[in-house]
Amino acid sequence: AKENLIVDDGSDDGTTEILKNINDKDLKIIFHPKNYGKGTAIKTGLKNITGDLIIVQDGDLEYEPSEYIKLLHPILNNEAEIVYGSRILGSKNRSYNRYYWGGRFLSSLTNMLYGSHLTDEPTCYKLFKKKVIDSINLECKGFEFCPEITSKALRIGYKIIEVPISYNPRSMAEGKKIRWYDGLYAIYILIKNRFTPISKIYKARI
Repeated sequence: AKENLIVDDGSDDGTTEILKNINDKDLKIIFHPKNYGKGTAIKTGLKNITGDLIIVQDGDLEYEPSEYIKLLHPILNNEAEIVYGSRILGSKNRSYNRYYWGGRFLSSLTNMLYGSHLTDEPTCYKLFKKKVIDSINLECKGFEFCPEITSKALRIGYKIIEVPISYNPRSMAEGKKIRWYDGLYAIYILIKNRFTPISKIYKARI
């Protein structure tokens, strides 16, 4: 069984009108009155889902939904409670050099700070057991969701497994929104959470 939930975060490109005309009882759609940011959209989604496993899918389809099953295997085999889809392991396609090398730097910084072995920390494809993400105190509003959830999960002691995925990057002209200051903020979040008291990382102990 699967549950599909869409959070429209104040879209201004016609998406809202399309979604309002969809009549599908198996699709849950939530509209934000304005754009709050990716982190806020994810937190809205988390409040409205009922399933045991959660995967994030950005609306631009740079990632292939048919590869969900790749991320499910380690979970179903009880190898981990968090699985990331790595573009580095699975795709020869790259976005702009500044995004590619920025992502590699963030992954290396994560590994240095938390003793992990990640190749693609900022990947969109992050699969969690619901009880895991429910245990973490998420404060993010924007793109800092990725470094926050990664750093806090690693601080708690969760194991993150990576599997290779494909990747079809879009251009700035097609609407790519991450900017240089998002990278700086990601660095800040990774360092900050390394030294944040563990009691402030937990939302509820499990």
